[in-house]
Amino acid sequence: MKTLPILLAVSVTLLAAAAHAAKPVDIRLGTILPSGTPQHALLEELGERWRKETGGAVKLTIYPDGRLGGEGDMVAKLRIRQINAGLFTAVGLSEIDPAVTGLQIMPLMFRSWPEVDYVREKMRPLLESRLRAKGFEVLFWADAGWVRFFSKTPAVRPDDLRAMKLFTWAGNQPQIALMRSIGCRPVPLGTTEIVFGLTTTLINAVPMPPIVALASQLQTHAPHMLELNWCPIVGATIVQLAVWEKIPAADRARLRAAAEVTGEKIRARGRLEDEEAIRVMCQRGLRAHALTPQAEAEWSALAA
Repeated sequence: MKTLPILLAVSVTLLAAAAHAAKPVDIRLGTILPSGTPQHALLEELGERWRKETGGAVKLTIYPDGRLGGEGDMVAKLRIRQINAGLFTAVGLSEIDPAVTGLQIMPLMFRSWPEVDYVREKMRPLLESRLRAKGFEVLFWADAGWVRFFSKTPAVRPDDLRAMKLFTWAGNQPQIALMRSIGCRPVPLGTTEIVFGLTTTLINAVPMPPIVALASQLQTHAPHMLELNWCPIVGATIVQLAVWEKIPAADRARLRAAAEVTGEKIRARGRLEDEEAIRVMCQRGLRAHALTPQAEAEWSALAA
């Protein structure tokens, strides 16, 4: 008779484990990150590690290349639960909480990666608490190089850029208003429309990090690049808090640790590849235009 409670307890435990295994937590992550890049491979590696860490109880499904639309579209899909996670730049994150733009949308504010790292780590507790209050857990922070201006014809001075039709993320109304206020001609589009816009002259200049430009073969359509680090592309991977908390606490700790390592690898890899991407594109026809002292002063004045 004494064995009956023990058998019942074991049975309940086994049934709970079976139910947990039968219904894995499916984390569906959208991103504009191009497939085939090392950063995409690192995300897939994270998914495999999560699967092993949880015995298949957590599944990470990645939708790269902006297949689900631009970042604004994916944030909208997050809200209606078509997806439940995303790797977004500050542009997408700002649609959840605008405070994140302090890490990215400040032209010529940061001069080096150590400066970016220092400010991010100081702001990180505040930003993560604000995003958590909106229903999202930050898994890791990432960056993807410095934004450079790519254009169909040379754009060395601010007046050159003002004469061009400049790609701007669709839905980012503050950025559109800002660009107009300094005399630029922003054209809001989704990231998947950039090449079409360049080939149809809908746009003729694009601010973009070199690693993304290389992946999309941008130098074929916009063969000129200004050697100016306009601002860093900073972002984070977030997951809906309600989905994240379905995972047992002990598992969450291990998954978060694995995600943090992935974030470190993505940041390190992106920084190494930033200049390498420029070198490769120059071999394929890209012309990099250096700043003259006069032009540098004009850009600094514009940023101010």
